Amino acid sequence: MERVFRNSSYLNAMSTTGTRTRVRDVNPQSGMCPICIRDCPFLCEIGLSAFRGREVLYPDPEYFGDSTASSLKDYGLDWSHFNILSRLVGAEGVEPDPDKMVFPNASVESTIGGIKVKMPLAIGAYGSTDVARRYWDGIAVGAALAGVILIVGENVCGVDPASEFKDGKVVKSPEMERRIKLFKEFWDGKYGDIAVQTNIEDQRIGVDEYVLSKLEVNIVERKWGQGAKAIGGEIRVNSLERAIELKKRGYLVLPDPEDPDVQEAFRDGLFKTFERHSRVGSPLRKDVIEDVERLREMGAKVVTIKTGQYRPADVAWTMKVASEAKVDYITFDGSGGGTGMSPVPMMNEMGVPTVYLEALVLKAARMLKEQGKYVPDISMAGGFINETQIFKAIAMSNFGDGPFIKTVTTGRSPLTAVMKASYFCELAEKGKLPKEFARRYGDSPEKFFILADELKAKYGDKVGKEIPWTAVGLYTYIERMKDGLKQLLAGARKFRLDLIDRSDLAALDPLASEVTGIPMMHEVDKALFDVIMGLDGEDMDTIYKYF
Repeated sequence: MERVFRNSSYLNAMSTTGTRTRVRDVNPQSGMCPICIRDCPFLCEIGLSAFRGREVLYPDPEYFGDSTASSLKDYGLDWSHFNILSRLVGAEGVEPDPDKMVFPNASVESTIGGIKVKMPLAIGAYGSTDVARRYWDGIAVGAALAGVILIVGENVCGVDPASEFKDGKVVKSPEMERRIKLFKEFWDGKYGDIAVQTNIEDQRIGVDEYVLSKLEVNIVERKWGQGAKAIGGEIRVNSLERAIELKKRGYLVLPDPEDPDVQEAFRDGLFKTFERHSRVGSPLRKDVIEDVERLREMGAKVVTIKTGQYRPADVAWTMKVASEAKVDYITFDGSGGGTGMSPVPMMNEMGVPTVYLEALVLKAARMLKEQGKYVPDISMAGGFINETQIFKAIAMSNFGDGPFIKTVTTGRSPLTAVMKASYFCELAEKGKLPKEFARRYGDSPEKFFILADELKAKYGDKVGKEIPWTAVGLYTYIERMKDGLKQLLAGARKFRLDLIDRSDLAALDPLASEVTGIPMMHEVDKALFDVIMGLDGEDMDTIYKYF
């Protein structure tokens, strides 16, 4: 295997933290300028850390609430190291008839944990960060219209300033109620659903009981981790009073908002935000099984687990225990994905990247199946943004009897679609759209959202009002991915999502082949190639049977 060479030049200058170096030809190991001078006017990671300390561990606080972040590191293996194989002869899922082998006839529907989705997609999880709260209308309504799964993230009830508690348990959270209501208002009840993710803090204050009994939620997702970090959820708080309130609710808040010296420093402007942190657990097999049983007794129709980029042994442990507990599905989130707020060094340098992680998950799934044991459905997460990645992740998981991976989970890209839609609608209202954009696509949302008329034909005057333009943006983005996925299926001549398998992929890099077992491009169809060249006559017309 060829050795993959990487350097660490990014370490000392990252757009994530708003840092840069004086020169471009930095030391590849440290990322420092070859000549570091005293009167340098730029702030690199080292320089900014000298002034702001721990604050520099996180994405630039100036953009908190209106941004998301991801890792920057090139892991040497990603979905671009595989190509999808197109096909000429024959077809599966439809008759091999030119009038029927058209991409709109391809089906991209899937089912995960018993939940049908129009597109193999789950969105989330969006928790207590300001960016999730601010753009929730577009996220919730857009996801409902698209018929996919939407996940409310951790800590929503605990952070909601209007939450009401009785004996330490939440009995009302207007923010949680708002999030669920917005989705259900445009949910058809057939495709997709809304899930509520709960962590240790959520369990302590009774969020499970609240959302299942009072808000009629069907899906509860246990949060064990995520791809962007291996510690608990984090947000920034710009109010001393809120920081104190959150500490009293049981959260870890840094620096300590009840410390008089800290309060004085905050009032003097030495720092502008507090950090609220969540705890992480160390699950035990017996506790997991009992917890799943308890959730089902509470009324959860679907119980899932969201876990992160943990080491291979933890992947095996998770799959084994989830199988025993009969969890409906698991979401594995690989390094490289996004966050509302996570330590930048951790995002870059810790955990198992997505393709490596999927290979481990599939190994465990196959072993469980060979042992005759229950295999939970799987959703993969970690940097997914389009249909080519979705195709590859699902195809790689099908060893001939149906894919283990039923959906892909994504967070940053849907939020980007909503934020972009919000911003351009604001520009249109102010008459400040970029001239080229307005010239090409129109000067109002009714014109520049290509599916506006389609939605208006179905929902009438609700579009632009109860259905905000941000939801139209998300819906349009998902529809683009849906059509793109249908085109890929048609190109592979497999007109149902469950028909694509590992034979539809080829590796472009020796490392990609070694990690996943997908053959290199020059190794694909070797034996079949020779068989075809030895055929004669009518046998050539039935060659598609060999695929």
